[in-house]
Amino acid sequence: MLPGPVPELVTTARVRRQDLPTVLAPRTSLVRERGEGTTFTALVGPVHDYRRTVDVTEDDGSDEVEVRQTVEYRLAIPIFGWMFALPYRSALGHIGRGDRRHWWAPPEPIDPSAAAMLAALCALTGVAVYPASLLTQAIEFVREELGFSKQAQSVALAALRADIVVAFGLVVIADRKGRRITTLWAIGLGAASAALGALAPNLVVLTATQVVARGCLTGAAILMSIMAAEEMPAGCRAYAVSLLTVSGALGIGAALALFPLADVGIRGWRIPFAVAALLVPLVVVLGRRLPESKRFRAPHVETTVAGHGRRLWLLGISAVLFAVFLAPASQYQNVFLRRERGFSASRIALFTVATNIWGGIGIVAGGRIADIRGRRLVAAVGIVGGVGATVLMFFAAGWTVWAWSVVGAIVGAATVPALGVYGPELFPTSLRGRANGIISALGRIGSVAGLLFVALIVGTREHLAPILALLALGPALLAVLVLVAYPETAHLELEEINPEDAPPVASEP
Repeated sequence: MLPGPVPELVTTARVRRQDLPTVLAPRTSLVRERGEGTTFTALVGPVHDYRRTVDVTEDDGSDEVEVRQTVEYRLAIPIFGWMFALPYRSALGHIGRGDRRHWWAPPEPIDPSAAAMLAALCALTGVAVYPASLLTQAIEFVREELGFSKQAQSVALAALRADIVVAFGLVVIADRKGRRITTLWAIGLGAASAALGALAPNLVVLTATQVVARGCLTGAAILMSIMAAEEMPAGCRAYAVSLLTVSGALGIGAALALFPLADVGIRGWRIPFAVAALLVPLVVVLGRRLPESKRFRAPHVETTVAGHGRRLWLLGISAVLFAVFLAPASQYQNVFLRRERGFSASRIALFTVATNIWGGIGIVAGGRIADIRGRRLVAAVGIVGGVGATVLMFFAAGWTVWAWSVVGAIVGAATVPALGVYGPELFPTSLRGRANGIISALGRIGSVAGLLFVALIVGTREHLAPILALLALGPALLAVLVLVAYPETAHLELEEINPEDAPPVASEP
């Protein structure tokens, strides 16, 4: 409970008699109500002290009645509550149907503890993604100061994938000791290690600092998606992943906002790395708002990989097929823009922000459709459309480079919540961290394979586009695999997907 008087939201309207039953029915959308007659309270919803009262003034001479509705509530969304205050006020104050879905809200109501968990995870995701994205954005400008070759650059980016060793150790610890404490330590150490890159005298030292940083932050990212899945109800897991992804985009945006500093001098790229040190105190503050996930707190049996091999290999092979294209496409985008299209650092930053910001549409839409209609079709369409548009971007010139990047961002972003939710869903609680660590490790193998493939042949080719078109065969195979081999997990609780986690049935006396 929060101190002070509970705010009241009073609305009046004239309602047709035949529509009155919908006004007097318990709501099921933003808040799932209980009650009957004219007074309702919240059964589930991101609110405290909720009460809705409806007063009806009858008039026998009219087809309409006067309705006065009073809603009392406190919004239970920490950190980001100011963003949702007006939408919730408008929707809860409306007199009419109470089952109408809103694009900005969870597909089904979530309770205050889930709202608090999701808000904290979103904030921490933004913090974690900033240092994790630095080397990818700065590598071309690092090369200009330190003077290494294109082949050395590719090898360094491939070596960066060794971060999965650190990440895997963290998720194993989290399966034993807890998600919360491991996640907070991982983000703090990751930010500090990334900041050390500002002092690197050569590529070897820079790569070493970023391997540790990326390992900690990759482990934290895996654990945060697991925590979200373990806390959310069945109809909101993809929605939660979509919000984490949008929050991560804000972290990348912060890095891009500092990225033009690379143009002020040959050592300007070091400034964004140094800024990462300022994130450590922020992790401490946000960590106070992060609870442990309810499913980890609940009693659960210890399981092994045996018996879960099919799901593990299915997602592992999928990670390889996707990463063999995705890693080179993302790592070499700045190289393509700078060398083949003549972009400056500032123009690259503008291009990345102006084209990728539209991905938020695909993320939000993909998460909602995946929760409401199912994951598989959304994932397959997102893979084919996003990868196809990205390949066409590398072939394009002029304004069409920007256009294809926008299309790829919107369509491809739908894949993130639809496909990304499977990792946390398909494994029981005691195995969830290790399984997702293994899947991420296999994805790193795909990344290294793709980057080394490009490194071996990029020196003999003038353009990157034909190489990426060849690597796009991996995601094409993945789209087929999703449609024919993936299970549909929408609307199922984690205990239904993983019977090992179901609570024991009490025996009758």
